[in-house]
Amino acid sequence: MELHQLRYFLAVADTESFTRAAERSSISQPALSQQIINLESELGHKLFHRLGRRAVLTEAGSAFLDRARRILFEVDDAKRELGDHSELGRRITVGAVQTVMPFLLADLIAMCRATHPNLLIDAHEDFRTDLIREVLEGNLDLAVVPAPIREHRVATETLLVEPLLLVVGKAHSFASRSEISIQDLAHETFVSLGDSSTLAAQVRGFFGDQHLQPRIGFRCAQVATLKVFVASGLGISLLPESARLPDDKDSLIYLRLTGSVPTRELVVVRHLQRYQSRGVEQFLSLLREHVRQHQALSRATP
Repeated sequence: MELHQLRYFLAVADTESFTRAAERSSISQPALSQQIINLESELGHKLFHRLGRRAVLTEAGSAFLDRARRILFEVDDAKRELGDHSELGRRITVGAVQTVMPFLLADLIAMCRATHPNLLIDAHEDFRTDLIREVLEGNLDLAVVPAPIREHRVATETLLVEPLLLVVGKAHSFASRSEISIQDLAHETFVSLGDSSTLAAQVRGFFGDQHLQPRIGFRCAQVATLKVFVASGLGISLLPESARLPDDKDSLIYLRLTGSVPTRELVVVRHLQRYQSRGVEQFLSLLREHVRQHQALSRATP
C-alpha cells in the first residue's frame, strides 16, 4: 500500500468522481483509476461503486475512509514535527471567512512578513463550511470563523466577541441620531451579504428573534461592495465592529443599537489530532495580541 494511493482514494471519496479527483491530484484519470484498482486488490474489497460518472463509497470504502485519513494525518504530522526546527523557516496555512480576512488577518500577515520573516504564512479565504472541511482534511493549520461550530473533530478557541453595528450613509436620517432601536429599522431597506454568508444568516436570526422581517433590497458578495451601496444611500446594514476601517469615516456612520444588541463570536478552529507546530503557536500568540489591539482601537473610535 502506497501513500499516494491513499491520497487518490481520498480525492475520489471527496469529489465522488474519478475525473475530478484526477484533476485535483494532477494525474491522468486512467493512471488514478489503476492505482485505485491496485489498492482494492491489495485490500481485497471494492472501495467504490462506479455509477456512471459518479463514484460512491461502498460499505468497505466507508469503513476504510477514516483510517486512510488518520494514516495520512500521522504521516503529515511526522513530516511537520521532524521539520519543525527552530532554525528553519516555519510555513503555516491559515484560513478565514470573508468578514474576517481583510479586517483582522491581512494586516497581521503583512506585519509578520516584516517583523517575523521566519514565519511563512499562506492564507485562504472561504466560507465557514469549506474552511472547516479544509481543516479536517489537513489543508489548513487553523481557521478563524464565526461560532457556533458543530463539528466534534475540531478544537475551538474563542478569539473575540464583538457587537454588530448599524452602518448607514452620511446622508441617511439616522446619521445624526444618538440612539437607534430595533423598531426604528422596520421600514428600512437593507443591504446584505449573500445567503451563503454566516454573517447574513446571523443577522436574519437576530431579526427573527426580534420578530422583525427586514426588507433586503440588495445582496453583495463582499463587504467592500456592501459598504459602497450603503454609502450611496441605497440602504443600511449591520456589520461586525472589526469591519469598521479608518477610511470609512469619510462616507459611513456606525451606530450601536439600543436594547438587545446583536453580537458575533469568532473562534480559532484546529484539528484535534493535528500536531501544532512552533509556527502555529507563534502565529496564535501574535493573533491574540493583534485582536486585543484591534478591539482597543475600535473602542476608542467614536
